[in-house]
Amino acid sequence: MNQEIRTDLALEVKERFQEDNVEVKGVVLEEQEKADGKIRISTVEITDRHGAQVMRKPIGRYVTLEMQTLLQIGSEEQEMLSSEVGEQLRQLLRHKGCSKVLVVGLGNREVTPDSLGPRVADQLLITRHLLREYGSGFLQKNLSGMAGKKEVELSAVAPGVMAQTGMEAVEIVQGIVREIQPDLVIAIDALAARSVARVTTTVQLTDTGICPGAGIGNNRRALNEESIGCPVIAIGVPTVVDAATIVRDSMEQLLQEQGYSKREIELFLESMDSMKGVDTMFVTPKSIDEAIGSVSEILAEGINQCFFFGSEA
Repeated sequence: MNQEIRTDLALEVKERFQEDNVEVKGVVLEEQEKADGKIRISTVEITDRHGAQVMRKPIGRYVTLEMQTLLQIGSEEQEMLSSEVGEQLRQLLRHKGCSKVLVVGLGNREVTPDSLGPRVADQLLITRHLLREYGSGFLQKNLSGMAGKKEVELSAVAPGVMAQTGMEAVEIVQGIVREIQPDLVIAIDALAARSVARVTTTVQLTDTGICPGAGIGNNRRALNEESIGCPVIAIGVPTVVDAATIVRDSMEQLLQEQGYSKREIELFLESMDSMKGVDTMFVTPKSIDEAIGSVSEILAEGINQCFFFGSEA
């Protein structure tokens, strides 16, 4: 089938080749489970230019955390997930000195499925102004759990979207980076998934940066080390899936149940590729308001734990 997969998740791109029994040179997949199987961790490593070309993603490391539906878990499980996000972020930071960190909350605050970035930025422990006003040692004295840890200047911005500002997010971030000169930028954004089951239940962390809107075909300039001059880690959660994917998956399952051959199903699905209207629509769960609230808390707490309350990054 020739349909292009619309997804921001490297894991889903890799799975497409596994379904076709194709091994991709330059792409390594590792999987593990934690918390009695409640959290599944998949790491896709793109190691060379061939792997990057086939995957259509930059060389680097893509870590995916898959969890049960967030709306069905309690505060104890949310804390566990936050800790795992913080731990995976620390692992991505392992050879990067980070005393000044800028978090960029990408997306449109007025559109719920796209508001993840700004919502995370709102809940971070911002310390840059405190350290500049009161000096080194302030956090050690006033923040419980900071004893013996390096004090980090954490700042955050939610640059909005081009329709609101007339500027691409990367242009705004470039100006801020020139002014405050962070050691690291962390970009938070809502993503698109190929699988309905992964919407609001999956977190992807990558050290390659991000191209906002890529999963829905609305590409903006990439936010990465090349474009802004310092390392960029991107953290995202899928909040939408395209409608054409849902229709195709439903029809494929129906035809399989009715006994059609694989070739017959492929021919029928290929004839659907010219569907008008559906291929430009994206779907989000009816519980997206509550899901964004839960996910934003988990990501914000994970970042806070990474820099202020966990072991050294």
